[in-house]
Amino acid sequence: MSRLRAKCPYCRTFTAVAVGPDYECHSCGRQFHAGLVRVPQAWGDGGEVMVEAAWLELPFPEAAVIEADSLEEQSLALAADLPERPLVLGGDCCSHIGAVEGLAARQGRISVVWLDAHGDLNTPETSPSGNTWGMPLRMLIDTGAVEARDVALVGARNLDPPEEEFIATSGIRLGEEGITAAVEEAGCTYVALDCDVVEPDELSVFMPEPDGLSVAEIERLFGDLARRTNVVGAGLTGLSFERSNVEPLARLTHALGL
Repeated sequence: MSRLRAKCPYCRTFTAVAVGPDYECHSCGRQFHAGLVRVPQAWGDGGEVMVEAAWLELPFPEAAVIEADSLEEQSLALAADLPERPLVLGGDCCSHIGAVEGLAARQGRISVVWLDAHGDLNTPETSPSGNTWGMPLRMLIDTGAVEARDVALVGARNLDPPEEEFIATSGIRLGEEGITAAVEEAGCTYVALDCDVVEPDELSVFMPEPDGLSVAEIERLFGDLARRTNVVGAGLTGLSFERSNVEPLARLTHALGL
């Protein structure tokens, strides 16, 4: 039995506790398949919209809220406080760093399916904006938390030239067709969903990009992924605080088996 306690999203009590990968509220009896970890932070300029979105009311027990003064402190705290199966709600995509690092430490090797309109593969030297939220996937690869060949980047359509160069030489898999190769050897998978990968009229996001995937397409992709690999966690980032986001996000997490 986990030491973690969580606030039930239905009866609002702190009696939901982790039992293996699942949660059961000891007050109302509801069961859940993931614990929600809120990360209300954005590491860049003007990201207040994403910070607010970390407080969306999703139908999962709240296991932790991570607030820190630096990205390093945030990642360490997140890795330490992860439930057995986390659903991370950011904030920006830097919220995925501590989750992947913590799960990789548990599992030994992990694959990552990263859905994003952008590459998040810049470095401080290559970033046009200097915003750290454009760098987290590169950080995870450069630190060895995940191997490039175990990463599938899906839906990216606004890449900087240095990101394109890195993709060409690193071994990162691309698109839905790259998912099979990315997940086949690692045995378990973390799914990072920056919601700007979605067509802008279907979700309210911080940085909308045209020509995105539909919610239905991602729901199908997630269902296939859940049948193919062990999804040990997921994260949702890049949102704005709109209640209309809750229903489609619940659909997508359900498709992953969370």
